[in-house]
Amino acid sequence: MEKLNDIFFYRLDKAIRTYRQFAQGALKAGGVRITVDQWLVLKTISDNPGVSQKIIAETVFKDEASVTRIIELLVKKDLLSRNLVENDRRKTILTVNPKTRTLLQKIGKIAVRNRSHALKGVSAGDVSTVRKVLDQISENCLTEARRRKKLKPAG
Repeated sequence: MEKLNDIFFYRLDKAIRTYRQFAQGALKAGGVRITVDQWLVLKTISDNPGVSQKIIAETVFKDEASVTRIIELLVKKDLLSRNLVENDRRKTILTVNPKTRTLLQKIGKIAVRNRSHALKGVSAGDVSTVRKVLDQISENCLTEARRRKKLKPAG
């Protein structure tokens, strides 16, 4: 039987979780009082004005309910604003304010240092290879998920 440490996806998950803990600690040490997930949501909204919550959820790999909770917290922290769409009052547009842009710049500097530290001793060629491997794994999984969805009996 395989040992956990011999399973590729276990090690990948371990690396991701270790990095996220490291990144969260760096944010805290830098005086930033939001989580990595909150930062991902803010960055997605800042980079994609008018983006829907569904797309935010897909982008940050969270379910829509989790994204809704994160957005609520960010609104309470005055880092996001909700603006009603004039011609459809059921919809809102999320926007960041100058305070948020300043925070995102600060976090961006921390993130660059985090990535630099995490990738110390890893060559650019290795990073390129890992990107290709990860992209292929993602594509394989998405292709199989689409195939399974098509085979799913109607019900």
